[in-house]
Amino acid sequence: MSTKSKSAEKNGFAKSKEPSVWIRAVSASSQWPDKEEFLDVIYWIRQVLGIILGVGWGVIPLKGFLGLALFVLINAGLLYFYFSSFQSIDEEEFGGAWELTKEGFITSFAGFLVTWIIIYTGLYYELNETL
Repeated sequence: MSTKSKSAEKNGFAKSKEPSVWIRAVSASSQWPDKEEFLDVIYWIRQVLGIILGVGWGVIPLKGFLGLALFVLINAGLLYFYFSSFQSIDEEEFGGAWELTKEGFITSFAGFLVTWIIIYTGLYYELNETL
């Protein structure tokens, strides 16, 4: 009987006493026994932040290097605040602050650029300019 329950726990069928990942992600100073779950949370926060900033920059309309620099500063700054102050994790457990800061950055940047370009073009590009 104990062998069956142990195999069920390994396969993920046993009820966990930990709060869900979503609850831990929005709760301050949560415990992250599985390091990959926390890295996944950082990755997805970055993706959502990239899309939100892309829409914002497209609507404002922000152009050029200023838009790129602001994205980098806001994206890195908010995530650094999230894992260092809000979650109060030990960065060394994850390979240092730099590893956490760059987690998912490139895909977030790509999503940001695509969203920014589409929104800006849709709102401000005039067809008569090319004729």
